[in-house]
Amino acid sequence: MGLGPYNPLRHFEAMRREIDRFFPDGVSSLFNKSESGIGFPLDLHETEHEIVAVCSLPGIENKEDIRIDVSNNTLTVSGIVQRSNEIKEDQLHRQERYYGRFQRSVSLPASVSPEGVHAKYKNGVLEIHIPKQKEEPRTRIDVEFQ
Repeated sequence: MGLGPYNPLRHFEAMRREIDRFFPDGVSSLFNKSESGIGFPLDLHETEHEIVAVCSLPGIENKEDIRIDVSNNTLTVSGIVQRSNEIKEDQLHRQERYYGRFQRSVSLPASVSPEGVHAKYKNGVLEIHIPKQKEEPRTRIDVEFQ
């Protein structure tokens, strides 16, 4: 048996490989938490004229429970999921659904105009359409040499 250099981190590397085997998307993808509440799945795609965000937000019952802000090319979606009926703690055997405040902010891939943003919520899915800002044509400036 040959001797090799001692690696004190080899046990951690083996543990990381095992975790990666069970959670290919990484452990953090299981929780997707933000600093203020829980995160939520969000898809973002771009068309010629707009950016579209599609968010999974089950349990929203009132439009007042969702807030959408677009500022500095950042989309922020926040709100609250209300518990529909009161369940006593001693009656609760398992709780996997989230109730409470949520917030998520994402940078947008293009310059957008906050004017004309519209959103719709149906069957637990929020779809937000954000118009792209029209780029002004570039003007060439001649430099005067003296």
